[in-house]
Amino acid sequence: MQIIRDISTLRPEPSVATIGFFDGVHTGHRYLIRQVKEIAVAKGLRSALVTFSVHPRKVMNADYRPELLTTPEEKIRLLDDIGVDYCLMLNFTPDISRLTAREFMAQVLKERYQVKCLVIGYDHRFGHNRSEGFEDYVRYGKEIGIEVIRAHAYTDNIKIGEHQNTPISSSLIRKLLHEGEVEQAALCLGYEYFLDGTVVGGYQVGRKIGFPTANLSVDDPDKLIPADGVYAVWVTFDGQTYMGMLNIGVRPTIDNGPNRTIEVNILHFHSNIYDKFIRLTFVKRTRPELKFAGIDELIVQLHKDAEETETILLGKQAERSKLRPN
Repeated sequence: MQIIRDISTLRPEPSVATIGFFDGVHTGHRYLIRQVKEIAVAKGLRSALVTFSVHPRKVMNADYRPELLTTPEEKIRLLDDIGVDYCLMLNFTPDISRLTAREFMAQVLKERYQVKCLVIGYDHRFGHNRSEGFEDYVRYGKEIGIEVIRAHAYTDNIKIGEHQNTPISSSLIRKLLHEGEVEQAALCLGYEYFLDGTVVGGYQVGRKIGFPTANLSVDDPDKLIPADGVYAVWVTFDGQTYMGMLNIGVRPTIDNGPNRTIEVNILHFHSNIYDKFIRLTFVKRTRPELKFAGIDELIVQLHKDAEETETILLGKQAERSKLRPN
């Protein structure tokens, strides 16, 4: 995949393209991109994605926190795995935000990027006031020479709550993560949600009660942190992956105050990993964060949590081994 940020250095060939922020590069995005690739092959054109490195709302409001499912770097890596020809990285500016849908199609898609065919996501809207819809895009396309095709929605028979065949979206995945539903989020994403960061010093309370923890400082402050609670996670650093029991929250039993922390106890591991870059991959939320009567009650619960975490992760490990080809 060629990433084009400046057309003065590399101009894309005529293409079939779609537009989006693609946060999370989830199963819905992948389904849309597969359609773009199939149409491009049929038409003998390149496949392209028009996207942005910074969330458009953040450009317009510096205080806006997008709660990203993927950082810009993570997003590019995931898109690269899909095998599209071009990632057209548009620098979203206030001037671009003022373009109407027709102006955007003419000035950006046709003139700048040579888009011959535009595939529109089933619910996607663009342009200054987003009041126009698919039929308007088709009409503008005929006027300026861009074929416009509506993509099919993706559901994959996933049941969310009481609803079957729920359309997958980044907003839905954020909602699931805010509720601690990391298993459901993984079904929608097509992979398990993860956080990257650096291990920093903490309060050392875990070490004193027999459960030393690595405190994570997340690399990107805009990355979404799932709901408070205890999770079974994979912990990866230095090329190795370990089982981990993660707590997100304010540790109410030890009166930690309002400071929210992300602390992982790496099972059967006792080395110092301060300043290490680590990845936490979420497998399952085992319980919400609770306030116990005292430290002794907390310690009893942590032993139970550790046993449950190990059982869950060993089970996942066994499932993956069965799926590997002999």
